Amino acid sequence: MKTTITYNANEYKIDLSKPLDISIALTNKKDNVNAWYIDAPKIEPHREKDFVGSIPAGASTNFYDIWFNPHAHGTHTECVGHISKEHQSVNQHLKQFFFLAEVITITPSVEQGDFVITKNQLQKALSSKTPTALVIRTLPNATSKQNRQYSHTNPPFILEDAMIFLKELGVEHLLVDLPSVDKEKDNGALLAHKAFWNFNGAVRLNATITEFIYVPDSITDGTYFLNLQVAPFENDASPSRPILYKIE
Repeated sequence: MKTTITYNANEYKIDLSKPLDISIALTNKKDNVNAWYIDAPKIEPHREKDFVGSIPAGASTNFYDIWFNPHAHGTHTECVGHISKEHQSVNQHLKQFFFLAEVITITPSVEQGDFVITKNQLQKALSSKTPTALVIRTLPNATSKQNRQYSHTNPPFILEDAMIFLKELGVEHLLVDLPSVDKEKDNGALLAHKAFWNFNGAVRLNATITEFIYVPDSITDGTYFLNLQVAPFENDASPSRPILYKIE
């Protein structure tokens, strides 16, 4: 199932039958990826009086309840509503779902005891490219990222000036394999989020940040098409499934 896409007067060919899924699935297991000090997700049969929504338990259908937090329990896409007093819904602000994207790999550097992604690293990795969507894979890239328990571990994050650089470069959709673009414990400063959304100026309502992706080593750095789909929750963040397509 191949198609040709015309984008900025250039033609690209992709094979829609070969998607590259960079999302992390939500499970009901204790080793579901997790952050922000809350319990694991729950996916279990609905129970009401004598009813148990499970075929093995005697019901005619499986009828399960799901409890989760999109920010803590897997791949999710968020809008500026994540940090704004006013309610903003990612379902309302993300209206386009197909983008030309660049995948880059960065080994966070150490500054003042923290692992960080710097402006200089981004400049080197991107060279002269100006993508609408940017996918950042960090090293090391163990498959255990898909099950890691991040609370109280101070994972890598992106420095404020690096986010300003991405904003000024025109990156509208940023995807990272981290639980947050900001430091885990920053006393609510949220410098990276605020810089990317231009929070103290003309707010970039249509810009999104996707966290908790996982980019396998088999996906090489380079240019792809990205299909960024979110579940239609009227919320600041929603579970999402970013899919890359290799350009032939």
